[in-house]
Amino acid sequence: MTRVEQAKLKSEYPVVIIGGGQAGLCVSHYLKKANIEHVILEKEPELTHAWRRKRWDNFTLVTPNWQCLLPEHPYMGHQPDGFMKKNEIVEYLDQFIEKLNPPAILGVAVQHVEKVADQSFVIETDRGTTTAKQLVVAAGGYHTPIYPKLSSALPENVTVIHSEQYFNAEQLPAGNVLVVGSGQSGAQIAEDLHLAGKKVYLSTGDAPRCARFYRGKDVVKWLFEMGYYETTVKDHRYSEEVRNSTNHYVTGRDGGRDIDLRQFALEGMQLLGRFQDYKDGQLVFRPDLMQNLDMADATYNRINAGIDAYLAENGIETDEPASVYEPVWTAQAEITEIDLVAENITSIIWCIGFRPDYSWIDLDLFETNGYPKHDRGITLDPNVTFIGLPWLHTWGSGRFLDIAKDAEFVAAHIKQQLDMPNSRLSPVIADAVEV
Repeated sequence: MTRVEQAKLKSEYPVVIIGGGQAGLCVSHYLKKANIEHVILEKEPELTHAWRRKRWDNFTLVTPNWQCLLPEHPYMGHQPDGFMKKNEIVEYLDQFIEKLNPPAILGVAVQHVEKVADQSFVIETDRGTTTAKQLVVAAGGYHTPIYPKLSSALPENVTVIHSEQYFNAEQLPAGNVLVVGSGQSGAQIAEDLHLAGKKVYLSTGDAPRCARFYRGKDVVKWLFEMGYYETTVKDHRYSEEVRNSTNHYVTGRDGGRDIDLRQFALEGMQLLGRFQDYKDGQLVFRPDLMQNLDMADATYNRINAGIDAYLAENGIETDEPASVYEPVWTAQAEITEIDLVAENITSIIWCIGFRPDYSWIDLDLFETNGYPKHDRGITLDPNVTFIGLPWLHTWGSGRFLDIAKDAEFVAAHIKQQLDMPNSRLSPVIADAVEV
């Protein structure tokens, strides 16, 4: 890991960035270029902590390496169309950190933020208090793991973990495993366990899926050429609701491939509908397995059909003809209850997401669901910005693809705010933010 020469906490800063992941680092990059003094406060003992400690061993990027475009640090390896593994991602980030040499303080937890009469922010940490004129929240949105409410307590001998705690099959006890949730993490963790020889019970949800390759190219490359990654929240057909959408499941493992849950079922994985409850020794599921699979396949085919239309409209020929996915497996009956003991399920992995926790920010900036109200990261208080959230501005936001663009915009806004301290709202966003 790249060593970071830690700064000392001063009594005041023009800008404080809370969070030392790639989002906060990208903002730091542009602030340094603008010669704006700032500091990154990171609660963990290392920068980019989640990539290092909260990914399973066989984790790979889902998007191809050529989309890794951190500022002045594009992917320069030999596999632009490949998918970096966990250790390669960490190495890529370490190289960026070494180039940046950010002003960071590690192992410092921000406990409370409020605004005082002179319009500065008072930031209380476990190492003392500082103030800032501009606050950048780069702490992400995945804070509190979600666990369902159960009618009965699970037996103490059952190992229960969340997706962020899973690393490999060896950490689990002998016996079978239930994975709850079929989004990107759930589907890939189920595959990881399946390939390791575990008997997997997978509780599905409404996550969509897409092909890895189609008509001779990675689907991501087609969608990029079609302009999908430039689609903004405002231009999307679901508008801001898209921020609540579940990502398509697919994998970059072994060079990239589809994740076909029906194929897993043919190979012995037990597929189930959405998890509902645990009661009196019985795991209870909704009778919606086939509905979930059919919906995922419909999205898969719809994306491919969109690519077909794009190729036809632009006269692009490929060696691979158009095709439609046909189900390779269908459930004979919906299973809605299984006995935990009888099925020898000794571990459960919850892959049902996270809730945001910004309770330490004592500012009126949030929706009822806990997410910040913002436009392109700029909140109702123009001196508070957020960075690194999914769909902050485009589909590429929150990913290595567009995080630099988001950070550059935020940094430009901060510079204008600092240059115009008496102006309530920067002209860059005066017409964009609803107040």
